[in-house]
Amino acid sequence: MSTGLREPSFLILTALVNQPLHGYALLEAVEEASGGRVRPAVGSLYATLDRMAAQGWVAVAEEEVVNGRLRRTYEITAAGKSVLTAEVERMNSLVVEASRRLGFAPRPRRAGGVA
Repeated sequence: MSTGLREPSFLILTALVNQPLHGYALLEAVEEASGGRVRPAVGSLYATLDRMAAQGWVAVAEEEVVNGRLRRTYEITAAGKSVLTAEVERMNSLVVEASRRLGFAPRPRRAGGVA
């Protein structure tokens, strides 16, 4: 059984689903998506991006020089989307089971399949 993604990796992949982002925009997106709980340091963000690139989950979409510095924009790959989808399904099944054990009534699904 998969132990799942670490939260920063999950949030980075989630942030990249709709559009490619550069490092600073990724830092902001991760912080926003986590409600301010996850604030990766710049070094750890790039270490995570390098690891995910080596795994084929993200790729450099563009490189440009801005104010004399190289700016890389990252995008999620098909493999990254598959990993993220599998993680969402894994977490959802855990939530369903925990909710069942806690006696929570299932919520009706809204149009579009979102609960």
